[in-house]
Amino acid sequence: MILYNVTINIHESVHDQWMNWINEHYIPGLLKTGKFQKARMVKVLIEEEMGGTTYSIQFETPNKETLNQFYKEDFDQFESEAKRLFGELMLTFKTELELISEHK
Repeated sequence: MILYNVTINIHESVHDQWMNWINEHYIPGLLKTGKFQKARMVKVLIEEEMGGTTYSIQFETPNKETLNQFYKEDFDQFESEAKRLFGELMLTFKTELELISEHK
């Protein structure tokens, strides 16, 4: 399994608007592409010097090929919408993670 992780720092001035967009449009939209089975959103519990609040959103996909298909077919649409709505008030970086094991 591959985790597509998006870490986002959002400025306080648009936090509530962003939170609504993330929960109502972004996460459901990525899931509707059919390339991800599940998503989770967590708050990063660290105070950033630059301010704002930081979140990590992780999307589960079965393999790298499916993730590459997302990049090719869907990524630009979501990326451009985020930039149009929040611009420089939202800083992001993305990482790809491979699940090695889970323990309970």
